Amino acid sequence: MFSKMLHIFLDYFKAILIALVLALFIRCFIVQAFRIPSGSMLDTLQVGDHLLVLKMVYNVKIPFTNHTILTFSHPEHGDIIVFQHPVETKKDYIKRVIGTPGDTIEIIDKVVYRNGEPLEEPYVVHSDSRIRESQRDNFGPITLEPEQYFVLGDNRDMSRDSRYWGMVDEGLIRGRAFVTYWSWDAMFQLSGWPWNWKIRIRDMRWERIGRLIH
Repeated sequence: MFSKMLHIFLDYFKAILIALVLALFIRCFIVQAFRIPSGSMLDTLQVGDHLLVLKMVYNVKIPFTNHTILTFSHPEHGDIIVFQHPVETKKDYIKRVIGTPGDTIEIIDKVVYRNGEPLEEPYVVHSDSRIRESQRDNFGPITLEPEQYFVLGDNRDMSRDSRYWGMVDEGLIRGRAFVTYWSWDAMFQLSGWPWNWKIRIRDMRWERIGRLIH
């Protein structure tokens, strides 16, 4: 009886261990889930979007480090990437690549210039019509060093990005946003926690599920 129970336990243990190893491998090297917590990428990405991020599209890193061991490609202008924040290192951010190594970036009255040419940015939202002299609306020019990327949010007037905290080193990039696998607008109401609480789903965005990100 004991040996039979032990055999069953070992079978379950091996199955669980294999599943955990596979899940860890997938998360470290292939794909990772990411949730949009803020509106800095509106209207391209909505608060409450859940994304899959391709990790091997650019490179392979040693797990739990930023050390690259194999490079396949490099982020290109227009890619939407997830990266470790250069200052708040415990946070992951998502932004659009505007400048790549060697590019000169300048912003004049909200218009972004890349190597002297104004960018056509149909994805950009400006929620404030005012022009400010601060780095929000007037920035640079600045030329990017090797392995440096200049990133901006699509919700341009409401985004904290490279204009404020600087460039993103290539080693900090987690991967490229690929597809929205879930999206909802949820309101969590907590009252007298933990005894009285409820979750109210305001809107399930079915039309966004399966949408490719670009």
